[in-house]
Amino acid sequence: MTGPLLSVEDLVVDHRSPDRPPVRAVAGADLTVAPGEVLGLVGESGCGKSTLARAICGIDAPTAGSIRFEGRPVRPLGLRSRERALTRIQMVFQDPYASLNPRRRIGRQIADGIRVAAERDGAEGDVSPESLLERVGLSPAMAGRYPHEFSGGQRQRIAIARALAARPSLLIGDEPISALDASAQAQVAGLMRSLAVGSGAGLLFISHDLSVVRLIADRIAVMYLGKMVETGPTREIWDAPKHPYTRALLAAIPEPDGAGRLPAELPGDVPNPAAPPPGCRFHPRCPHAMDICARKEPISIGDRSSVACWLYDSAVTG
Repeated sequence: MTGPLLSVEDLVVDHRSPDRPPVRAVAGADLTVAPGEVLGLVGESGCGKSTLARAICGIDAPTAGSIRFEGRPVRPLGLRSRERALTRIQMVFQDPYASLNPRRRIGRQIADGIRVAAERDGAEGDVSPESLLERVGLSPAMAGRYPHEFSGGQRQRIAIARALAARPSLLIGDEPISALDASAQAQVAGLMRSLAVGSGAGLLFISHDLSVVRLIADRIAVMYLGKMVETGPTREIWDAPKHPYTRALLAAIPEPDGAGRLPAELPGDVPNPAAPPPGCRFHPRCPHAMDICARKEPISIGDRSSVACWLYDSAVTG
């Protein structure tokens, strides 16, 4: 196909409840994922990463904006009426135990995805639960076991095998390594990259851990309070971050000597998304805030590499 596999433009997602004001979890987000590309989406907890992923999958309904997958709009539907095309989007969730049915053998759960792909594509294919388990580094003989018989890392590998069974064009990992121990995190992240890219699928890898994202992502998108504040190639983001929030995230990464990469600290707490600050949402915590930051919201400047910050607007900085 020509063009991006996934295109999200000016997406807005509100969370509503009867007794509270609406919370704008995603407030005008833009991103793209190309076939065979790994995009790392990073940001603090509560910034809207998971809500964005659920909207892309058609689980949460957008308030405004557009989501296009393989050139077609994504519309939220009930499970019974879910479009076959959307089965090409598969998500690996944060908690591998909660996402697996504890009462069914894992082989049968993986077989569900194989059946969905066969019904969608009109061909059975030559995959089996046993072969998919082998692809994710587990023994085919484990197909007859139940989820409680596995470790956290093994369960996440099973969840990846189940997602691959549907032959997805886009794989989404929603904090898929945060519940794992340190020894399994890099292994599972690397496995997701190799399997997705090896099949030509795109991978949207969501995490708050920039050090892991750096190892597997081709590009990085940085999200703060519902908005993308910086995007760019991984090496560029890592070596020369522009947005003060990106620099603060990198500063928080511990080094072997106990220090961060950069001396800066991020003061204060994330504002309430139900009542975000005016102008740039980051300005109350930004060490470089100017008068305009509290009055007017910056726009993203750039294409493949972009930053939403008044420091990089020549009309303001001269």
